[in-house]
Amino acid sequence: MSALSPEALVSLDGIADHQHLRTSRIASVLGKRLGSSALDYALAHHLLEGAEHAARTRDADLLGWYRKTTTRDLTHLTVGPHILLNPRPEALLRSEISETAYYLVCPDTNHATLEAQALVSAALTSATEHGFGPLLTQHAPVICLLQRRRLDETLHSWALTRLPGTVFTDYTAHPEVLARDLIHEAAHNWLNDALAAHDVGLPADVTLFSPWRGTPRPVYGFLHACWAFSLTVLYARQARRSATGPAVSFLDAHLRQQEGQFTSALDSLTEALSYVSADALRDRVSRAVGKAVESA
Repeated sequence: MSALSPEALVSLDGIADHQHLRTSRIASVLGKRLGSSALDYALAHHLLEGAEHAARTRDADLLGWYRKTTTRDLTHLTVGPHILLNPRPEALLRSEISETAYYLVCPDTNHATLEAQALVSAALTSATEHGFGPLLTQHAPVICLLQRRRLDETLHSWALTRLPGTVFTDYTAHPEVLARDLIHEAAHNWLNDALAAHDVGLPADVTLFSPWRGTPRPVYGFLHACWAFSLTVLYARQARRSATGPAVSFLDAHLRQQEGQFTSALDSLTEALSYVSADALRDRVSRAVGKAVESA
């Protein structure tokens, strides 16, 4: 298998056009102009979701804020090219259609603590050093830090299809661990955009055993796991060499765990990829998994 850098893995024609088109449509709905960056794309979904919520609750002032606010109005929340959110647990929202918690930029959103800003900056630096900067800039421009936890505690992270470009994650004091989780969730956002950009429809009635969940999952979920975990393996394999302290053992444990998961998943990967109609996308997922299972 020929070498393919992380930057090349996540560079795929059509994704940026998809993001620009979607941003333009949301701007039209909100009756304003938005830029064409990945951050504009992510924030457009926050503004649309917030406007819909304000309209349902008949909050005219809040609706007006969401309709007039643009990326330029939120520069006080930025860390580099990213918006950093660090809300209190009680500020998280839940939708009628999903129990998964989320947070929206709103008039009361404050800038994150200096500690959170420094941690995110260090995590982004680590990710960029190992080739994942473009992935995080394009597919995790909005970062929402949740609960601070210890390394021996379970870390929860997720992304939502209706808030593409936003990642929600717990965090520890170790930037390499945060970078791993940002890469994982950004990978989910990337794959969703890639599937939409290439008009790929996956069967909902075909399931494959997912060793990550220990249960059969639809092709969509199986491919998401293969893609996202393969990128965390590629990152962890490099980051552990420069990490220090407990983060090294943490990344080593992640690599050992993923080795076993991929061994169990490989037999089903060919079938899963057969449902991906876009050659370039099918090739990227296949290559990423292939690189992940190579010997360190």
